[in-house]
Amino acid sequence: MTHAKVPLKIRKAVLPVAGLGTRFLPATKAQPKEMLPIVDKPLVQYAVEEVSASGLPMVIFVTGRGKTAIENHFDLSAELEEELAGRGKKELRELVHSISGLLRFAYVRQQTPRGLGDAILTARDVVDEEPFAVLLSDDVIVNPVPCLKQMLGVFERYGRSIVAIQKVERQAVGSYGIIRGHLVRDPQWHGRLYQIEDMVEKPSPREAPSNLAVIGRYILTPTIFHELACTTPGAAGEIQLTDGLRRLLEKEPVYAYVFEGKRYDAGDKLGFLQATVELALGRPDLGKAFRSYLKSLKP
Repeated sequence: MTHAKVPLKIRKAVLPVAGLGTRFLPATKAQPKEMLPIVDKPLVQYAVEEVSASGLPMVIFVTGRGKTAIENHFDLSAELEEELAGRGKKELRELVHSISGLLRFAYVRQQTPRGLGDAILTARDVVDEEPFAVLLSDDVIVNPVPCLKQMLGVFERYGRSIVAIQKVERQAVGSYGIIRGHLVRDPQWHGRLYQIEDMVEKPSPREAPSNLAVIGRYILTPTIFHELACTTPGAAGEIQLTDGLRRLLEKEPVYAYVFEGKRYDAGDKLGFLQATVELALGRPDLGKAFRSYLKSLKP
């Protein structure tokens, strides 16, 4: 069933980057986790480039203490550009300059990391009463059509909140939010679209309603702000987005979309290494030599 469309186009993406990055200590003691490079590009830049490639003009970073490196990375660096130009490194200068021109950037401060739901609430005044996207930079997704752009197509038709999902092994469900829902009979998405009936955060394999796991891409209607503001913090004092979405389900439909593409969980050390190796192998300037090197390693 198709619902009335929200009249506004999505123009803004929220990137929560205030987390402490404890899984990557000691590397993250003095630099943001989001600035750890996969090959030669910071983790957060992959998410920003996905926003840009999906046609959204603005990113709102939700930052915290020790995150100024992110602001500096997406700002102009006149001294660096001048130095590169003076050395005749034209291509490098253009590459550095292009980063600051990807999008318009805004920064809001989450004073204490109190969960993903709280981070989204922190961006409320800048987002205003518009639908918006949320991207978690831990999830690096590679596909010719960006994951966010795929989801925008669903939003244009249904005009409701959408979460990205993927099928995971049953024994892995305890690491994710898991949905219970029914398939939407819409030939445009070939069995990839569900209407959510409920969501469970990190269930045991026995209690999980499915193996459809929520990953770090969302499109949210502005109604979510009210629901998050009314959400009771959990035991750790955090406001969870999953709890806000469960409240939202009582007010309006919420959809889940099985995206097309390869996802790397770069918030996990093994996933970060896998992303580094596979993305390096896909690079025309590195892939051939790197593959030869890997083949030369003895077991």
